[in-house]
Amino acid sequence: MIVADTNVIAYLWIPGEHTLLIEKVLEKDQEWAAPLLWRSEFMSVLFGYIRIKKIDKPLALKTILAAIEFMKNHEYLLLTEKVLNLVHESNCSAYDCEYVALAQDLGVPLVSMDKKLIQTFPKIVVSAGEFIKGE
Repeated sequence: MIVADTNVIAYLWIPGEHTLLIEKVLEKDQEWAAPLLWRSEFMSVLFGYIRIKKIDKPLALKTILAAIEFMKNHEYLLLTEKVLNLVHESNCSAYDCEYVALAQDLGVPLVSMDKKLIQTFPKIVVSAGEFIKGE
């Protein structure tokens, strides 16, 4: 199991420059977890694509429903205190710290493309490329 941040989830479901890399992450580990927050963040990404006319509303709805089905039974609510402690210890957002807290709670890596997050929490956060290599 891994924790996947919203960008990783989005790269899997919305074809783009990182999709092939993220598909390799999926080949290595098919069980992904995320805080419930991922849904709102993912919808925000989809709405952005709708606004720039990269996708239409029916495709966005189909995409979010498929992603929700994929993540079913692997969505978590986090304890506020733990997230706040991580925010206090870092320069990261509360949103990002929810993913870190979940990875810590589950004892699994957080796969992210966010360089700041990887640098701030190097013991728990890995890039997709590092995860594939097994480093």
